[in-house]
Amino acid sequence: MLVVHISPYFDKLIYSPRKAPSMLSVPRLEMQVRIFGALADPIRIKILLLLSDGERCVCEILPAFERSQSTISKHLSILYNAGLLDRRIEGNRTIYSIKNRRVVELLETADAIAIAHLSSLVESEGD
Repeated sequence: MLVVHISPYFDKLIYSPRKAPSMLSVPRLEMQVRIFGALADPIRIKILLLLSDGERCVCEILPAFERSQSTISKHLSILYNAGLLDRRIEGNRTIYSIKNRRVVELLETADAIAIAHLSSLVESEGD
């Protein structure tokens, strides 16, 4: 069961499971929302999957999508601001890479959940 505590001193919501003493502060929760928001777009998921094989320049990312450079740059910026990507500049090239490999594990977990759900739908249609 999840218990919500309101801090009288900081005017923040603190979330904690009843049996676990650890708490989830509002800034941490907001960061999680930002991460999941960044993942809530098929183009951004495809960008992360492309980068899971290693770092790439924007000029190498663009050909994988039928979108303008400004659109892809916006998606890269959202992923970067969510803390999912690193970037560095080499001359006139911007190189992106995955900041934390756990995001790839998260995508793999989401894929496994999607496959299981789709399989259950197919099985229920066959009944």
